[in-house]
Amino acid sequence: MSDIEHILCCTVNIEWLNKQGIIQRKVTQKNANLRLIRDDRRDIFVEISAVKTAAIKLALKGISVHKNFMKEGKASIKFQPLNCTMYLSNAPPGQLLVFLRTIFVKMTGDQNSKAQNTSLRTQLLSGKPQQFEEISPVTTLEMNKAISKVSRSTDTTPSPIANKKRKIDKSDTMKPPAAKKLYSSSPIPNEQLDIEQKDVLDACLAGQNVFFTGSAGTGKSYLLRRIIGVLPPDVTTATASTGVAACHIGGVTLHQFAAIGDGEATLERSVQLASKPTSIGIWRKCKHLIIDEISMVDGNYFEKIEQVARRVRNSDKPFGGIQLILCGDFFQLPPIVKPKPGEKKTPAPRFCFQTRAWDQCRFSTFELKRVHRQSDDSFIAILNKIRIGLADDVVTKTLEMTAKQKIERDGILATRLCSHTKDADIINESKLRALPGESRIFECQDLVPGSSRQLDYQTPVPNRLELRIGAQVMLLKNIKVSAGLVNGARGVVKAFEEGLPVVKFRSKEYVAKHERWIVKTAGGASLTRKQVPLKLAWAFSIHKSQGLTLDCVEMSLGRVFEAGQAYVALSRAQSLQSLRVLDFKASQVWANGDVLNFYKTLDNMRMIPLGPANKMGRGKNQLKKKLAGLKSKLMAKPLVSIC
Repeated sequence: MSDIEHILCCTVNIEWLNKQGIIQRKVTQKNANLRLIRDDRRDIFVEISAVKTAAIKLALKGISVHKNFMKEGKASIKFQPLNCTMYLSNAPPGQLLVFLRTIFVKMTGDQNSKAQNTSLRTQLLSGKPQQFEEISPVTTLEMNKAISKVSRSTDTTPSPIANKKRKIDKSDTMKPPAAKKLYSSSPIPNEQLDIEQKDVLDACLAGQNVFFTGSAGTGKSYLLRRIIGVLPPDVTTATASTGVAACHIGGVTLHQFAAIGDGEATLERSVQLASKPTSIGIWRKCKHLIIDEISMVDGNYFEKIEQVARRVRNSDKPFGGIQLILCGDFFQLPPIVKPKPGEKKTPAPRFCFQTRAWDQCRFSTFELKRVHRQSDDSFIAILNKIRIGLADDVVTKTLEMTAKQKIERDGILATRLCSHTKDADIINESKLRALPGESRIFECQDLVPGSSRQLDYQTPVPNRLELRIGAQVMLLKNIKVSAGLVNGARGVVKAFEEGLPVVKFRSKEYVAKHERWIVKTAGGASLTRKQVPLKLAWAFSIHKSQGLTLDCVEMSLGRVFEAGQAYVALSRAQSLQSLRVLDFKASQVWANGDVLNFYKTLDNMRMIPLGPANKMGRGKNQLKKKLAGLKSKLMAKPLVSIC
């Protein structure tokens, strides 16, 4: 366990009530440290300490825990024998989760070890003052025992009568926090960080401006969620360049946070927009700004919000003194650029790293190199070449051979990745209409009136889903990872039971029940959508496939129009055996020259812009000669640099 897992740092309010329920004492600590300790009798206490105040110790007996808002860094613990309640807020969600989980595990174990406790009489006769020691970290054995007890006690759903009895007896019970949510709804998974990821986390906790990158499937979004989990939520804003990416990390879009529209207004007008009462408080409260998918943020917009930040926060520091934590891969999809009014030609994208604001932030830069999405080293090597624009003979021949692969089975067809969203929509619509039988319509349930438009943009699930038996679908939520029911899993609708679709996936059949998506607004409110977690999957656009892992996918890259688009499409595949590429040509693969030069400055790698001759102005023979000489240098040196 790391130091951040031993101590919980947060705001604490403790209230003691008299028998009439009136507050007779109240303690408030804005920056308190909580730790779990034991006394000589092995009883567990929580110790609350703060600067210039005496520590408070509360015995963890007869407690009840309210933990519905753990992900927002809030919880409360009621100490029933003491008739007091401790309210926790602004706690890093990861620390809060570990803290409550430790309470549960240790108290569960203590119920079986009371016989080992020293009696009170022995304590008094000894003449020694009461002594405390810090509780040891939770072991795997303790965790497994606690989970097994939870499993035994929650195998069946209590009857309504049992629920009523439980409510009546609640005030008389002495129990540790119910554990189900501590395991199933964890904002942070249990897996430990590797060395690369831990270096990034340490830099974030040290207050540095951080940019971490990595190829597709290296766990960038996973690490980002871990970082969010250890920062105080009240002063941390998690954003992303797209709505779906923001939903994945439980945040808002960068445009929602900035509140300056599309950034085309003058600086003075933008400052006015950001200075509105609903926006300026958010700007001034923020100490840590997280931006996911930074590659798709337009450089002009990035520069504009940096200037706005200085003005509305009254600070000359970069971004007004806000710590920036940026995540993304500039070799993937670039910012969407539209032609200026009256012009037909689309200008070249301007990346964030091409701005003065980027240079002023002085980022600590890291690259994650361990790929989690694919396990085949040869496929990973091919993807790494394509990422930087290399399509040599080995790459070309290997991908050409996939064209004849049969990757369908059990009636599950391959998802076609399309370069244009309209093409994907047309394919899905025509395939659905070609199926026999009646359609079933599934309308979403948006719990906040008037939120449908925002939820359409920020969630991957459609507001209206039409299905028929035989429809090819994709799962849009992690349901049961161990059973292969993960986000991106492919299946086919086999039947409808009690109005719900029964889907045959490669691993098992699953009755698709309504699931919940929660997105946040810039002001901190939550919007909720309930819907069947499926989407038609005969075809998908490359843009909307970002972040997915597909176990049965085919593509034709003849119409790719952006640098990195072919790489994004190919890197969605779980393996070469689950991939079919039609009519592959080396000319479909190229990297943006500005991006290549940027990564060259990060680790002194020598890279050159590669791609079709008509796009990069280089002949095919010349490219082959360049590739032969630079291949070993390009693939050799890792990127881990501090700038």
